[in-house]
Amino acid sequence: MTSTEDLSAAVRDTEEWIEDLRRRLGWSDSARAYRALVAALHALRDDLPRDEAVYLAEAMPPLLRGLYYEGWHPRTRRHAESRAAFLQRIHDGVHRDPAIDPEQVARAVFALLAARLPPAEVEDAKAATPPSLHNLWPS
Repeated sequence: MTSTEDLSAAVRDTEEWIEDLRRRLGWSDSARAYRALVAALHALRDDLPRDEAVYLAEAMPPLLRGLYYEGWHPRTRRHAESRAAFLQRIHDGVHRDPAIDPEQVARAVFALLAARLPPAEVEDAKAATPPSLHNLWPS
């Protein structure tokens, strides 16, 4: 980003993603949608091979890309051992809020990615996730 206009555009793009997710989930709380988006992106990032995680990030708006990379240590991949472990990672990321269904969040975030990113990138990311997560992606 080279100007305050670029920064403003990055903030608007990220806010649009959060608002889109909030609507997909049927929630009224944008802060909760933000936490859910970041938690699901982190869980996905950690389950993808390093190169695929990077390719997926390249297709995201700049500010969202920064949130996606926050706390990432690519040398220590934290692959979830199961679907339940993946969903637990999302649940932990939303501070175990009992009002949040991590499977609903995963489905909504994956649908958001499918709607907003290039189809080839989404297909590559889906193919790189463990088979137990494939049915969380839209068909």
